[in-house]
Amino acid sequence: MRLPRIWLSLGVLVCAVTARADLADVKDRGALRVLVMSLRSGDEFCTPTAGSGFDREVREGFANLQRVRLEVVPVASWDALIPELVAGKGDLIAGRFTVTESRKKLIAFTTEVFPTRNVVLTRRPHAAVRTIAALREEKVGTVKGTSLAEAVAAAGVPPANVDNTIPSGTLPDALKSGQVGAVVLGVENAISARRADPALELGVFLGPPTSLAYGVRKGDVQLLKALDDYIENLRRTPTWSRLVVKYFGEMAPDVLKKARTESPIQ
Repeated sequence: MRLPRIWLSLGVLVCAVTARADLADVKDRGALRVLVMSLRSGDEFCTPTAGSGFDREVREGFANLQRVRLEVVPVASWDALIPELVAGKGDLIAGRFTVTESRKKLIAFTTEVFPTRNVVLTRRPHAAVRTIAALREEKVGTVKGTSLAEAVAAAGVPPANVDNTIPSGTLPDALKSGQVGAVVLGVENAISARRADPALELGVFLGPPTSLAYGVRKGDVQLLKALDDYIENLRRTPTWSRLVVKYFGEMAPDVLKKARTESPIQ
């Protein structure tokens, strides 16, 4: 999920934080505290159940390597994640957390945990949207105040063709009901939605590829390095691909490769 940008008010928090949670502190405590949103059963990234979810399995592997327990700390809203981190209420942010330039000014990010990119989604019998020009002719659903809405605007969809009244997490439902003809989602969400509803069709990619990663405080350099080393090693093994297929299906690696390399079609 992509978040509304409210970062100007957070600069003061970043400067004021004195709580530390570098790797030595995590080991002394015996727990890695992970700030997450949207803990629900069946989520491919984060669930309340140990050993369930792509992102959770990655984090559990890191915690086991460091010989600490994993302590999940749910937060009330997406825009609370960075304030909670810089206030010392957790050691890292995880779970569908997208790297953005505005966030990089406030916190540090690990190397990529999962690739992402915005993609247009439709539902049969509606034709797939293969070009940005075709998207501009559609009634497009989005979530107000998110980067998804920004992507729709950047694609040049006329405001009159945009329905931004759709609640977060229900964009595929708006396609099924016929409320809109197309929506824009992160590719990882689109893959999951398509597994649940095979009538959904992936279309043109929007904007450049980016990454889902873990966020830590900028001063926690030991924790950041340990996470980077672990993730980079994991990405070089068959385990990462196995987890992708386990949680996102056999077609996911090919879709993610296209998301990384395919140019938007005008």
